Amino acid sequence: MEITDLTPAELRVWRAFPLNKGVDLRENADDDPADGASWGPGRTIRAEVLRALLLDGPATGGEVPGLKLTGARITGRLDLMYGTAEHAVRLRSCHFERPPNLYGARMRALVLTDSVLPGLTAGTLRVDIVLRMTGCRITGPVRLAGAQLSGALFLDGAVLGAPGAQGDPPPGPDREGSGERPEPVLQLNHATVGTDVWATGLTAHGRVRMDGATVGGLVNLDDAELRDPGGLALEAETLSVGTDLRAARLRARGMVNLSGATIPRRLVLSSARLSNPAGQALRASVSTIGELWLRGTAPVQGTVNLRGAQLDLLEVTPEVWPERVRLDGLTYRRLTPHLPAERRLPLLEREETGHLPYSYEQLATAYRTAGDEAGARTVQLAKLRRHRRALPPYARFWGYLQDVTVGYGFRPMRAGGWLLMLLLAGTLVFAGEHPRPLKADEAPDFNPLFYTLDLLLPVIGFGQEAAFAPEGAYQWLAYLLVVTGWILATTTAAGITRALSRQ
Repeated sequence: MEITDLTPAELRVWRAFPLNKGVDLRENADDDPADGASWGPGRTIRAEVLRALLLDGPATGGEVPGLKLTGARITGRLDLMYGTAEHAVRLRSCHFERPPNLYGARMRALVLTDSVLPGLTAGTLRVDIVLRMTGCRITGPVRLAGAQLSGALFLDGAVLGAPGAQGDPPPGPDREGSGERPEPVLQLNHATVGTDVWATGLTAHGRVRMDGATVGGLVNLDDAELRDPGGLALEAETLSVGTDLRAARLRARGMVNLSGATIPRRLVLSSARLSNPAGQALRASVSTIGELWLRGTAPVQGTVNLRGAQLDLLEVTPEVWPERVRLDGLTYRRLTPHLPAERRLPLLEREETGHLPYSYEQLATAYRTAGDEAGARTVQLAKLRRHRRALPPYARFWGYLQDVTVGYGFRPMRAGGWLLMLLLAGTLVFAGEHPRPLKADEAPDFNPLFYTLDLLLPVIGFGQEAAFAPEGAYQWLAYLLVVTGWILATTTAAGITRALSRQ
């Protein structure tokens, strides 16, 4: 392009480029780039001029060139497909007529802060320093699949997509496919980000896709709003982050899918609102997470699926859980806040696949880790009671008997209470009516207390039971004490054996 072809506005940009100086075409500091279609020639820059600058622009000895433009209307398509821009590109508060095509390009830095774009095609883009789209409004899809960003990606305050807007189709290698699902408004699938993804306050009208992405630092979605009702608000299967995934006060309409994700420190969903009533609202199955925070989160609308997930800490109150959960194989070491076991147990009744003994064992282990043995026993007892429902009638009867007498061995004091009550009753009855001695000249002195103990305790003998024979109703009382003693002894032994085997 010859320099004589440039308009006055383009000439200013051309001359500023080799000196890395900024050109601000705004009439007022608060000009809205959304109105850029009406900006006149004094604020219009052709995309082909910017392309020429970035690929083969002038240079001045001793200076580092760079494009620094604010408040411009950029007409045509900025096409740097497979190109290399060795200079920083800063296009702030600009209005783009067409989506830039940066597919396969390599750039030092790209800053689009507060700009308005109809889309961005940048699959497999390589950026050495930073990609900044803070405050951008992009109505079409942002295609960054397979991008390699050595530094950070900034999307804080950006608004992506619009209800019903799909944008232009991408070129061949970056095509989403011909399925029925709308194209994601943000495509970071299989991208690599060297440091952080900073997207606080992001608003996405459509699916955000991050499956297979690798982020060296944290992903920050605090105060973000992701809207894909009935679909996938956040698709991040096998996402790998270096530290945290923060999403405090997140508002998600549609599934948040973190299946298979690796988050070594914290997944923060504190005070979030997750809604997908017809399906799964949160899916983090077979994921590996250091700490999952659901502190202050509103009751989840939709299923929570944590099957096979591995957590060190699970922080959640019972009120957060929805009516349907999938917890088979969920492993966690600590559970906070510490609450009575009776408040945690109703959750295990909501498992969609029915009774899962492992879920009870895991909850009991968490209470035992916290030093609450009483809570652990309560959970174990609840597990056996639920299992009893599936047993045949005779086994259920035996289970009820063990439950009433000794609480399946987890309430051993009950056996002591029953024995003490029967001992007192037997002692009072036989104190008033001594049984007849079998051999009067050989029988010891009758003692109602030890005679009752002889009847109740099958493994201890005081010589009283064998020396005396009650008659009539008293004989039936003796039989009752013998049978009751055997039942208490065997159920106690079974319960103790069960408890010891778990230890």
